[in-house]
Amino acid sequence: MREQRKVLVGRVTSNRMDKTVVVEVRQRKRHRLYGKVINVRKRFKAHDEENACQVGDEVRTIDWNVTARHGHPYVKVYREERELTVLLLVDGSGSFDFRVQPR
Repeated sequence: MREQRKVLVGRVTSNRMDKTVVVEVRQRKRHRLYGKVINVRKRFKAHDEENACQVGDEVRTIDWNVTARHGHPYVKVYREERELTVLLLVDGSGSFDFRVQPR
């Protein structure tokens, strides 16, 4: 069977490079020997084709293990759409102007 790919959620910490962002992923893990919960942070460089990511944006990175071809982990960025088109329809006709007659 195919392995489940690891989905990491992180925040953009730097976007100064052209078409590249630095994503910081924070995780809480339990220490193997002592059992204490420790905070682990990793930084990945991810490709951003349109330079659309800003500092502080939350992105999902998927770690594909293609180190055999590239020599380093390949990280792809999936970011949520920030400017979604919303249509608000308001019915101003008289059909909604009904009242219950008192008895």
